[in-house]
Amino acid sequence: MVYYKTEEEINIIREAALILSKAHGEVASLIKEGVTTKQLDSRAEEFIKDHGGWPSFKGYNGFPFSLCISVNSAVVHGMPGDYVIKNGDIVSIDGGVFKNGFHSDCAYTHGVGELSEDVKRLLTVTKQSLYKGLEKAVAGNRLGDMSATIQQEVEKEGFSVVRELVGHGIGRNLHEAPEVPNYGKRGQGIKLQNGLVIAVEPMVNLGSKNIVQEADGWTIRTRDNKPSAHFEHTIVVRKDKAEILTSFEYIEKGA
Repeated sequence: MVYYKTEEEINIIREAALILSKAHGEVASLIKEGVTTKQLDSRAEEFIKDHGGWPSFKGYNGFPFSLCISVNSAVVHGMPGDYVIKNGDIVSIDGGVFKNGFHSDCAYTHGVGELSEDVKRLLTVTKQSLYKGLEKAVAGNRLGDMSATIQQEVEKEGFSVVRELVGHGIGRNLHEAPEVPNYGKRGQGIKLQNGLVIAVEPMVNLGSKNIVQEADGWTIRTRDNKPSAHFEHTIVVRKDKAEILTSFEYIEKGA
């Protein structure tokens, strides 16, 4: 069942999204060589709770942390810990905020220090594919129009889209219908309507699209151990242009 949100509900999600966006900015200001991923997680949790929210991921299906932090070849669902960030790493920060009965969800992949040209391009293309896809997130289009656009943007640059992991509807539950793949065919899938709130999140690999799950039961890694990038926004489908509820502004203003 796909739930379309009222304007009142969208306003509540917008508030949760603002807290999440600012939490991302707090974390971004700490990402540098010598910092552990656990330190980043602690700051995010503190900030979210201080602003009246709850970290959506904490306790979700038993996940013990507030953020998923996925470094280098980890695609998603990386567990914060004692890993010390190094020069040349890429660090994906994925988080959610629950407030007043509704969730928001957002991810951003950060480069640390000197990156190879291929990895720089991976980050640029993944982020661009998100925004290109969102251009299609308007009422009257099909879900496949957005999915196909993301896939085309990625593959024309020689990168690959992860198939098994997808975006999703979001609202009272962190994951709702519909699934939002980052690949597909134009003209297919449900017709997009005003008030559909979804999390769109391209996960793009430098090498092969194939992934494996690590022994911790959470971390998803590229099978060829090449880097992967992940960018995500919570958005509302609108008549003329998607409304992006989360923001990268607080991350990038300090960059």
